[in-house]
Amino acid sequence: MNWDQIEGNWKQLKGKAKANWGDLTDDELQKVEGRREELVGLVQEKYGKARAAAEREVDEWSHGV
Repeated sequence: MNWDQIEGNWKQLKGKAKANWGDLTDDELQKVEGRREELVGLVQEKYGKARAAAEREVDEWSHGV
């Protein structure tokens, strides 16, 4: 799924993101609103990952939704 589709369907996809990254709060996911860069930054911050690793993880997740 491309990021335009993810942004457009974010309310439905938030649950899948929450299932994948359980440490992210509902409020944090609400603020992301399906924007890739914000989700990458949040995953990077919450999980202590390098930027490239967080980008790879978010991209892998987006291909599975």
